[in-house]
Amino acid sequence: MSERAVILIVDDDSSIRSLVRLQLETEGYSVLEASGGLEALEIAKSNRDIDLIILDIMMPDISGIEMCERLRAFSVVPVLFLTARTQQEDKLAAYSIGGDSFLTKPFLKEELVTKVHSLLRRYLVYRGKVTEAQGITLDVEKRIVLKNGEKVEMTDLEMSIISYLFSRKGEVVSIQDIYENVWGERFFSQSSNTVMVHILNIRKKLEDDAANPKIIRTVWGKGYQLG
Repeated sequence: MSERAVILIVDDDSSIRSLVRLQLETEGYSVLEASGGLEALEIAKSNRDIDLIILDIMMPDISGIEMCERLRAFSVVPVLFLTARTQQEDKLAAYSIGGDSFLTKPFLKEELVTKVHSLLRRYLVYRGKVTEAQGITLDVEKRIVLKNGEKVEMTDLEMSIISYLFSRKGEVVSIQDIYENVWGERFFSQSSNTVMVHILNIRKKLEDDAANPKIIRTVWGKGYQLG
């Protein structure tokens, strides 16, 4: 890992890339650029020092959604979608294939920097101990999840969610608690869908039967319970 966090900006609009680069370099980050999804994938494969990807959805070669889906085959680096598209369906699609956060154009510098700081803090700084529940072992310091001794690939955001649930093991945790503690943002009613999509993705990876979960249980009307 490099001394300064490395951020890859992926957008076919050079003016957007220049603006975001300026804002991030002012904050002390090292910035790389790509004008399309295919170029970005090649950069991500060859440069494992990348700590965050800021990704547009609408691009001329492949969409940001497809680019993120391909990225998840070899990397769990956090992805911040930066896009002019505002439909809830777009957000759910982005989250369902491994996106970590979403920011709509036009945006304020403060909004961008806050999102970037939050994602990088989870990815680079979060530390914890090894813990176990229901055959699942979590090592937060090494950012590893094992199921019956076998490593399970998790995105950064999925790791943050499972880490938070482990920290509250045995307790019933509300969807609002999860959202505000993991995303670090104010909770709105539509935020429930975001949390539920990520919980479903985690269950698919950890549960023997995601439709009948035993590791992360739903407590109807209250939230989720691990362990």
